[in-house]
Amino acid sequence: MTEEFQGANFSYTNFIFAGFPEIFQYRKLLFLPFFLSYILVMVGNSLMLFVIKNTKSLHSPMYMLVSALAVVDIIVPTAIVPAMLLSLLFDLNEISLVGCLIQMFFIHFFSSVESTILLAMALDRSVAICNPLRYNAIMNSSMFVKLLLFTLIRSGTIMSVLVCLAASLSFCRSNIIHHCYCDHMALVSLACNSTAKNNAMGIAVIVCFAGIDISVIFCSYVKILHVVLRAAAGEQRSKALHTCGTHLIVMMCFYFVGSVTFLSHNLSIPIPLGVNTFLGITYIVVPACINPIIYGVRTKEIQKALLKMFKIHVNRVFTVKVSTLNF
Repeated sequence: MTEEFQGANFSYTNFIFAGFPEIFQYRKLLFLPFFLSYILVMVGNSLMLFVIKNTKSLHSPMYMLVSALAVVDIIVPTAIVPAMLLSLLFDLNEISLVGCLIQMFFIHFFSSVESTILLAMALDRSVAICNPLRYNAIMNSSMFVKLLLFTLIRSGTIMSVLVCLAASLSFCRSNIIHHCYCDHMALVSLACNSTAKNNAMGIAVIVCFAGIDISVIFCSYVKILHVVLRAAAGEQRSKALHTCGTHLIVMMCFYFVGSVTFLSHNLSIPIPLGVNTFLGITYIVVPACINPIIYGVRTKEIQKALLKMFKIHVNRVFTVKVSTLNF
């Protein structure tokens, strides 16, 4: 429940999510598309993990990164969507400040981890195509340990500072968060003291992840295309352009939409609350739905593994039925 203002030193400790205020009376209609999207996320990414785990030929660095991406694509939507669905159906939309800060850390931490994974995948393909003779020497267990440490240090440090700065604020303007989850700037905008450090940190996050990561990813794919287009024939060139183009479009959408929602408060971008909320959910849920298709179903090795597992399952079912009939 909304608490009353009690003085200059008062700070709210409970908050209410008010996502999609413009269509509040129709909020329950949003349950079905978000529920189906979440089911698709869980099924698609779980299937990816199952196939890679049970296919020895896929136990390579590239598919280990795909597995890590699938794990992140399960964790981040799970931190948001189930609670949002309960809010849409039953108006269970209240959260404590501590709970809000924990959710904020998990969402932004694992989103930044996803950025690092996408960066690592681009570099992995770049090494495999542009320097194949040294691939096994470069992409080894030592490299993965370094990547893990880099990810934990970079994402953990930056997101811990981001959340600690938010925790130090006093929230006396309102306890209504105009979002469906605890977005950093959606919470910070409710503070009644200076948020200059928070705004600066928000911009630093975008520069560090979207700015640096997408630049390296783009350069890696340009290098890949340069090598492939020089060596490949017409059909292979078309396939390379289609594959790299698809990957870049998905990544650009992830970074662009995420950056817009993250910076909309910082830069005072005039985005309607409902649109900003929708974009904030889209940049998390849509890539999690698409990634299993882009990096899984459209990959020949995983296609073959899926077909092989399907045939084995069908043969087992057929054998059991025949055995039952003979009995």
